[in-house]
Amino acid sequence: MLTQVFAIAVRVLRQLAHDRRFVALSLIVPFFIIWMLNIFFDAVEFPVFRPKQFIVPAAAFIVHFLTYVLCAIVLVRERTAQTLARMFVNGYQRSSIITGYILAYSLLATLQSLIVLISIQVFFELDYAPETMLAIYGVFWLLALISIALGIFVSNFARNEGQVFPFIPLMTMPSVFFSGMIVPVSQMPDWAGFLSTFTPLYYAIEGLHALTDNGGDLAMLWGLPPYGLIVLTLATLTLREQE
Repeated sequence: MLTQVFAIAVRVLRQLAHDRRFVALSLIVPFFIIWMLNIFFDAVEFPVFRPKQFIVPAAAFIVHFLTYVLCAIVLVRERTAQTLARMFVNGYQRSSIITGYILAYSLLATLQSLIVLISIQVFFELDYAPETMLAIYGVFWLLALISIALGIFVSNFARNEGQVFPFIPLMTMPSVFFSGMIVPVSQMPDWAGFLSTFTPLYYAIEGLHALTDNGGDLAMLWGLPPYGLIVLTLATLTLREQE
């Protein structure tokens, strides 16, 4: 199994090396989004709202959204190109295929999370301790890995790239409204609080609030690994050899 995993990871990394546009979008777009957020916050006065308190959860959403969307589209492209079908024909196991893709894209997620962290530090001049910044980076990175698995899971239900797009708001809008990024979950109705538990961003933001302003529950971060394991299992079970 390990041989198959590393073989897939190496192939995907080689493919990424030749797909400079995808790599550029993955690494440059987060920087420009945070730069535009900085311009927006500087231009508008908020009597109660504190941009520095909002930017860390917003950065987590940027990591989650971009990683999920880009990976979902790329995996559908792999399916339409019959790459997945050829791997099945050559005897690759489902778990090996999923793990290989996640291993390869984890390198991109590592760089993307680092760029996001550096960007919010540069533009918003965060004054957190080094160990806090390291912990924030760890949350970003773990959230990115889960988003990769989520992108793979969603791509299993799309036959082409166009069919991926309806899944984008379906997965990201609940993260925006029910994760606590805009309004604390404790102020929402019970049904909204229940829906929030189905979004990985909820667990990440609760942990980030605890790290940055003591307003969240640090123990909620322990919800991320089981969430990722569930999504990984679902992605493996729903991966199909052909339509």
